[in-house]
Amino acid sequence: MRRKFITEKNSLKFFEDIKSKNKKTVFTNGCFDIIHPGHIHLLKESKKLGDILIVGLNSDKSIKLIKGDDRPVVNENDRVKILESIKYIDHILIFEEETPINLIKLITPDVLVKGGDYLKKDIVGSDFILENGGTVKTIPLIEGISTTSLIKGLNPKDKKHN
Repeated sequence: MRRKFITEKNSLKFFEDIKSKNKKTVFTNGCFDIIHPGHIHLLKESKKLGDILIVGLNSDKSIKLIKGDDRPVVNENDRVKILESIKYIDHILIFEEETPINLIKLITPDVLVKGGDYLKKDIVGSDFILENGGTVKTIPLIEGISTTSLIKGLNPKDKKHN
């Protein structure tokens, strides 16, 4: 299996090469902490929107900033390995910040995708993508499936409160 993970060091040349081949690039991002059917649905539908699907993956540090010290459940190296095994994904980059805006500006994808729990206007990078001639799409969620609900389901203390 070819390596899908791209380091920040070689990413600029890599994305220049992709743009020169006139491939339609699609970008989505997330924590992907405990992969579930909702993630697979998002990735499958995202891949249908272009030729190359690039996933921005929150680093462990980034997830802690957003979700607290109890997360992630799965460390970033293992999350990369899991994502590399998903056939819909062409490339993966890790970002350290709270949002992927710098990555989005580096890649300037043709299509920016997030789950249906986001309003297009609230998606990080949507203004930038639209200003650069791209499109912003949302993919409907599979109801009742989320990493948070999975984690709560595993915690006996949480079940008492439901």
